[in-house]
Amino acid sequence: MRSVGQARVTGTGQDPRVTELSAAVARLRRELAAYPADFLDRGIAEEELAALAAMARGGMPEVRRLRRSLLLVAGAIGSVSALGAALTGVREAVELFGDPSGLSDG
Repeated sequence: MRSVGQARVTGTGQDPRVTELSAAVARLRRELAAYPADFLDRGIAEEELAALAAMARGGMPEVRRLRRSLLLVAGAIGSVSALGAALTGVREAVELFGDPSGLSDG
């Protein structure tokens, strides 16, 4: 059994958490690009999603930076209900990396 913070490497040599993060970020970026209405913090969301994508491409992202970017993205697009499911996917992917302090609530 593996805990949330432990990496398991796939046959491709990539941590599956990184693969999940990449997929979730790509989905939200696509949905944001297709979203027709403009909103005030759209640029912030796009910048932070680009940062998340870059962290995922880099291999093993720093958990604190992931969580910071997630917070900024959530703040920027949190009220856009059409993007809610994709945002939840990014949040769940970030949570796979565990608590940045190494501590958990349980």
